[in-house]
Amino acid sequence: MEKKYKQQPSNCIKVVLFGPESTGKTTLSKQLAKHYNTVWVPEYAREYLQNKWNAEQKTCQPKDLLPIAEGQMKLENELVKKANSVLICDTDLLETKVYSEAYYLGTCDPILQKFALENTYDLYFLTYIDTPWEADDLRDKPNERSRMFKAFETALKKHNKPYVLLKGNKIERLEMAINHIDKLLKNKALNFTEKDQNQIKSKGLTINQIEGQVNRIKNGMSYSNLVAAANIGSGIESYSEQEIKEFIDLYEEMQDNLNIVKFVPASGAATRMFKFLFQFLSQFNPEHETIESYAKKHNDNLIITFISNFEKFPFYNQIVLKAKAINPNFDKLNKNEAVLGLVKAMLNEDALNYSFFPKGLLPFHKYKNGAVTAFYDHLFETTLYASSKNKANLHFTVSEKHHSCFTAELNNIINELEQKTNTTFNVSFSYQKEETETVALTENNEVYRNEDGSILFRPAGHGALLENLNDLNSDLVFIKNIDNIVVFNKNEKLNKYKKLIAGVLLKVQEQTFSFLHQLDNASVNEAEMLNMAMFLSKKMNVSIFDEFDDLTLEKKKQYLKEKLNKPIRVCAMVKNEGEPGGGPFWVKDMHGDMSLQIVEFAQIDIENPSQAEIVKNATHFNPTDLVCGIKNYKGARFNLLNFVDKEAAFITDKTQNGIAIKALELPGLWNGSMANWNTIFVEVPLATFNPVKTVNDLLKPEHQV
Repeated sequence: MEKKYKQQPSNCIKVVLFGPESTGKTTLSKQLAKHYNTVWVPEYAREYLQNKWNAEQKTCQPKDLLPIAEGQMKLENELVKKANSVLICDTDLLETKVYSEAYYLGTCDPILQKFALENTYDLYFLTYIDTPWEADDLRDKPNERSRMFKAFETALKKHNKPYVLLKGNKIERLEMAINHIDKLLKNKALNFTEKDQNQIKSKGLTINQIEGQVNRIKNGMSYSNLVAAANIGSGIESYSEQEIKEFIDLYEEMQDNLNIVKFVPASGAATRMFKFLFQFLSQFNPEHETIESYAKKHNDNLIITFISNFEKFPFYNQIVLKAKAINPNFDKLNKNEAVLGLVKAMLNEDALNYSFFPKGLLPFHKYKNGAVTAFYDHLFETTLYASSKNKANLHFTVSEKHHSCFTAELNNIINELEQKTNTTFNVSFSYQKEETETVALTENNEVYRNEDGSILFRPAGHGALLENLNDLNSDLVFIKNIDNIVVFNKNEKLNKYKKLIAGVLLKVQEQTFSFLHQLDNASVNEAEMLNMAMFLSKKMNVSIFDEFDDLTLEKKKQYLKEKLNKPIRVCAMVKNEGEPGGGPFWVKDMHGDMSLQIVEFAQIDIENPSQAEIVKNATHFNPTDLVCGIKNYKGARFNLLNFVDKEAAFITDKTQNGIAIKALELPGLWNGSMANWNTIFVEVPLATFNPVKTVNDLLKPEHQV
């Protein structure tokens, strides 16, 4: 019986005109069918209900809905056989479902509900209520068009249906609809097979999204429009010792009443840490050269530093034991052979295979009782500033293949750490989600495929982690990279700067929430709103548009609420002394609004002399050390995906199996992914930034006890 409500498979594109009565759906259906020389599916309900009215003088009743749904799908399944590349549908079962719920106390027949959601279309055109009402025998709610439009819009959003809002006169609507259908046809021309479509669907992606990725790569990167470098007094706050103490005191007063988590991106493999050692393995021949002659020949001072300080590395004992286990005659080797043996013990797949592991699981620091991993010290560090009531929450984003390794390390260390720190640790893990992965193009702008013909999907950079961050439900989130961790005795002196930025956030958040509650009060006056605008401008670095003073009282309230009701981030900034990292800049967007942003070097058109000059004058950079407020003034989580600048995506040149490809990375987590947050930059000492980019960085004083 249910087969008669089911959509028949088809290779053509299907679009639906969707919206309340008298919004031009039938007119547009006919226009589109004529434009594409195809057929259109009329609304069966009109024929059915007109016949009922003529016979009984009665309008629609709940018992009519299934016969209407059956008739509608019979029409669609017959006409799809006659369509060329596009089928235009004047309605669908989801529209019938909306009317059922709107007219009959929120109810919908289970069979209608099932097929309203299961039947799929490439695109919905949501028709707005800016067309004149035209009465007839069947239309009966001219005064409820706004309510009905909202019901239609809500249905599309709730069930994740792809849609475009159509407004304007008949010509404007037709042009917009044609533009979007042409894009669908172009996408179909990408020649995605049924196998491709199944692969795309299995990733949680749609054909439209893949088309968007392809077009973004083809169109190239959108560079940031730098206006000026942020510095002390213009975008970066610098506090006296007394002010720092006050912010720390504020944070410590509130700390035990907050749900706090430290969010640590930790999925990156350690391969690049050992790049110079891999080159050494492939090029060094102990029978024909010494370490010193190799270093001179290849201008490689890193290998000399590595060997000269080998005993200082936290993994020294482990490597030596492994080398001796591999070669029982290790102690009889000459210096050159011994060094080669040690590096092989460290990196070979059949030995310790260090480059396979993520940085978080490598020995990072050596204490009296032995070496510990970066993962261990991140847990330890959390007790210094990010715990609450002797409980510490940490969330690590890891690769799926390393999850079990992290879990094993956690089980190995947690009892000792909990006893040592008198803290209970709640540690969770997540992976980059498959739906954040992106395609790549060849030099000929064709979608790159693997040897088996499947589409290559690549991880989309750390911007993909916004989805993971969005799943958290905490009052405060500290974000810090896995490799930026120092030995504990030095960390004790630096933790106050984490408390500083948390205190800054709490103070500004408290004022923001107070203003938002005021704006909910109908009695807020002009003077109070002017004070809010000044706060946004002076404390939150938000540009207030020039016409603000000319707005009505109600429009001012809406404007201020929109600007205030956003996630807040406070980012540490350190003086630029040549270290790599994104910089703090004033940036102008396409609407002419200025805001503070963290901009990566790859986002800057350095060939533009004016942009290059701004970069040259930059005084600070971002060490990826920030604290975030991700809940609104009512205590609900923001949907962080709503605050992304999608134009800030990265396009990078890569190689895949020796073939040059153009890869797409999502806007960086603390770059474009947070572009529309409210942002404050705070200067902290350079000593807070101690990343481990190469293995030799572990020799720096900050990583030595």
